Amino acid sequence: MDKTYTKGTLCVQAGWNPGNGEARVLPIYQSTTFKYETSEQMGRLFDLEEEGYFYTRLQNPTNDFVAAKICALEGGVAAMLTSSGQAANYYAIFNICEAGDHVVLSSTVYGGTFNLIAVTMKKMGISCTIVDPDSDVETLNAAFLPNTKCVVAETIANPALVVLDIEKFALVAHSHQVPLIVDNTFATPINCNPFIWGADIVTHSTTKYMDGHAMCVGGAIVDSGNFDWSLYPEKFPGLCSPDDSYHGVIYTERFGKKAYITKATVQLMRDLGSIQSPQNAFLLNIGLETLHLRVPRHCENALKTAHFLENHEKVAWVNYPGLESSKYYGLAQKYMPKGTCGVISFGLKGGREEAARMMDKLKLAAIVTHVADARTCVLHPASHTHRQMNEQQLKEAGVNPELIRFSVGIESVEDIIADLEQALEG
Repeated sequence: MDKTYTKGTLCVQAGWNPGNGEARVLPIYQSTTFKYETSEQMGRLFDLEEEGYFYTRLQNPTNDFVAAKICALEGGVAAMLTSSGQAANYYAIFNICEAGDHVVLSSTVYGGTFNLIAVTMKKMGISCTIVDPDSDVETLNAAFLPNTKCVVAETIANPALVVLDIEKFALVAHSHQVPLIVDNTFATPINCNPFIWGADIVTHSTTKYMDGHAMCVGGAIVDSGNFDWSLYPEKFPGLCSPDDSYHGVIYTERFGKKAYITKATVQLMRDLGSIQSPQNAFLLNIGLETLHLRVPRHCENALKTAHFLENHEKVAWVNYPGLESSKYYGLAQKYMPKGTCGVISFGLKGGREEAARMMDKLKLAAIVTHVADARTCVLHPASHTHRQMNEQQLKEAGVNPELIRFSVGIESVEDIIADLEQALEG
């Protein structure tokens, strides 16, 4: 689709482009396998000499059309869907890292991502250095090692709501000849396009705003095509040296700017198999069609709710980058001037016990292990999503013990605020 179209049009029409007599709505290719006329034809697919589909564990047409839509929204050159946001982050890193390599990791990333990299991938021989996203350039530079292969961060941290200085992180990463991988789940491509500011790879938990209905788990990886892997063949041998499992193909030579996503698809998806189901991709596409309508409503409701909380006597503090009082307001205006996200974090003067009591009294907002869908929901990260972290790690992640993560939905904001008010006063 023409890249000059605005995001609203891309949300609705990008990806699936039916020909004459074809289904107007994206079909669900609910098939594990695909038929070919000759053995030779099938063989060329396995040798990566032709493009096509042969087994849904690697690729599926429904998935690829939805990935193309997300790619268009982010302004990338290639994209893929995964079974979850966690799988997307794992693939994005493991595609260029192996045992003995090193990652620079922002301390405020989502707890599940932190655990994936700092604990599980450590067992695979991939180490990391954790950095404060507010660090100055000198401090960031000190975190890099000769075996560093990437920098990982979030545009808006979950749940600390730290706004990343994307340009600063990108410049530092590139000075060390490595890419910046950014999770853009909270901001979405409606509010922020990290590629404009130098990020190289973007990941998403499509489970959140992109789906919008809390119906299906999924993830996505998008490549900007801007990082030239071939300049650093010794640093990225997986992309720049022969892959014996495909008769010696060199991804950068064969696939150019699509080398990174191609390798992640034909190698990682082949071997690890975290494919998104075609049914989930179909449901995700329905959510994407209204993303440009829902995100502004989320942001509008969240800002009004944040103002209410900021002025309530029982609230100790409010963290929302859309508030002028936020330390990240300036960065938010730079990177996402149209709005940030629908998630607020705040703490009560009564501390952790008061937070639990207040949450139990909410009627409209539900306590769920989820965030960023159409319905307002609430969570206590220290007790739930970040439960695996110790006190020091919680502090580094910006998760105070009393922190409440409040995901503002697209209901009438008057009802959302009234629910909070009765819970706080009760």
